[in-house]
Amino acid sequence: MATIANTTTTWLAPTNTKTNVFKKVINWADKQAPNRTMWFMVSLIAQGILFLPVPAALLYYFDAPIGILAITLGLFFSNIIAGMGGASIRTLLGLFAFSIIAHLLMIVVFTL
Repeated sequence: MATIANTTTTWLAPTNTKTNVFKKVINWADKQAPNRTMWFMVSLIAQGILFLPVPAALLYYFDAPIGILAITLGLFFSNIIAGMGGASIRTLLGLFAFSIIAHLLMIVVFTL
């Protein structure tokens, strides 16, 4: 009378979504390593076209402080130095993302 079967259960391990998202971003950035020059050029073009005019508009139309210009130029030149100095792809993408967030935050703060 063998009606009871002893089988082992396989429970799923709890997953931490924060580390998974962070690991996915890091893995994606590492896969972009062969395209380092392309990301450097995208960063320079996007900042030159989209972000360098931001302080002019904020200073002229919204009476923003002159520190906005220093922040924009600091981020722009830090991207140039990082790209030309041989920084890793994580650093390049991180600086690019940080400058996008910083400029969007400046636009939101001074236009509202």
